[in-house]
Amino acid sequence: MVLVSIIMPAYNCETYIRDSIQSVLKQTYTNWELIIIDDGSMDGTISIIEEYSQVDDRVYFYNNERNQGVSATRNRGIELAKGEWIAFLDSDDLWDSLKLEKQLAYADKTGASFLFTGSAYIDENNRKYSGVFEVPRRVNYKSLLKQNVISCSSVLIKRDYIKQCKMENDETHEDYGAWIRILKMEQYAYGLNEPLLTYRILKNSKSGNKIKSLIMAYKTYRYVGINTIMSMYYITWYIFKGLKKYHYIKNG
Repeated sequence: MVLVSIIMPAYNCETYIRDSIQSVLKQTYTNWELIIIDDGSMDGTISIIEEYSQVDDRVYFYNNERNQGVSATRNRGIELAKGEWIAFLDSDDLWDSLKLEKQLAYADKTGASFLFTGSAYIDENNRKYSGVFEVPRRVNYKSLLKQNVISCSSVLIKRDYIKQCKMENDETHEDYGAWIRILKMEQYAYGLNEPLLTYRILKNSKSGNKIKSLIMAYKTYRYVGINTIMSMYYITWYIFKGLKKYHYIKNG
């Protein structure tokens, strides 16, 4: 059984992090390490993380000396990771108990080094949205530019790939930028079209603020080296696909 290193950044997330950690503990695939890095929380987040690290020796707790942002925090987790595979889970998202088992089996079947899944959605009060986000069987560089179908908390990727293309620049969609750069090297990322991730939409988050998300998407295209004209072209696709996606999520 290969070791999977799960990276979880944490910042003022006492309301949700317990459920996120529990969703890891319930995984049917058990050979994992959970690396939680607190990025300067000022609420009760740290005491919750410490509680779990003391009762399960697969849970590792680290502190940033100062607030560094999500990109630097995830990158630190990648450096600390011992596993052949890296997974990401944000501290307000949840996994289905079969998430790792199914992805690793799919990796064996396809030979994939970069995988992601579909998503279900909940709001700040744990209310479920009626629709789910369905993902294609595989995605390449050009198709990913038209829509980011790869939710960060659904990703399972070989450590060598993510170490070459670390997440950078929190003014962009830092995970999207990393996936774009990785797919310049790797032909495909493979989607498992099941809602093995439950993604929480928060009003003040990137996903909750559509204008903010749009601006960050444009900055992502520019940051990865796409010129202004082509960035505007892909932003048009981003808007069209995004409106269609969120209409379906909310209305089923």
